Amino acid sequence: MLSDEQLRQRLANERYPRSANHSARWMVDNAMGPNPIWLAEALAEVMPLRPGMRVLDMGCGTALTSVFLAKEFGVQVWATDLWVKPTENLGRIAEQGVADQVFPIYAEAHALPYAEGFFDAAVSYDAYHYFGTDDLYIGYYSRFVKPGGQIGIVVPGLAYELDVWPPERIAPYVHWDFCAFHSPQWWRRHWEVTGRVAVEIADRLPDGWRDWLQWNEVCDEHRGKPGREAEMLRIDAGELLGFTRLVARRLDV
Repeated sequence: MLSDEQLRQRLANERYPRSANHSARWMVDNAMGPNPIWLAEALAEVMPLRPGMRVLDMGCGTALTSVFLAKEFGVQVWATDLWVKPTENLGRIAEQGVADQVFPIYAEAHALPYAEGFFDAAVSYDAYHYFGTDDLYIGYYSRFVKPGGQIGIVVPGLAYELDVWPPERIAPYVHWDFCAFHSPQWWRRHWEVTGRVAVEIADRLPDGWRDWLQWNEVCDEHRGKPGREAEMLRIDAGELLGFTRLVARRLDV
């Protein structure tokens, strides 16, 4: 197990200066996948957040991203998740001193308990692909954001779509639900074809695969066992795998 200082040093990443304000151990001990704090900072680069905004953090997991947004940008966050109970998240939120800004909610993605147009913005990190590949979902989801408000996601994705999945070189490492990974172009069409949102950004997170690999290697070292995901990323070396980043604005329809 790595010390706090070792974790801090190994997770140093100049692309994410805001993330460096937060404990590396807090991230490692509570994360449920790729470092969500880095993903949140990467989305905020292209999706500005202003103090006082009401933000839906969909699929927030252990609410790390919700705490990060509240502390770094002064927003109010509804930390919404199905897999982690709100009482558990409230403990983490209170420990970080933002219980007056972050509100944990237990909800399934297709049964959200919010008024339409309630949020100024909606974000999701490493979660939206679990429920949002449904052709009709963005039409439902976007209703909870004010007309003109932004919707942003960062999800594991592909550089391009494939006729045969998975590619042979990484097939031994691919889990079945990786079939929900898609390219920026796929996501752009998936959202825009509904006529409910206008996509403003659809790109691959620059060097996202390197960040993903760095994170996994540190977590594997900390836990004392090699991980198959890190090996997959080393083999692929950014040719196909990475993160898709998408920002859209709700249309007034």
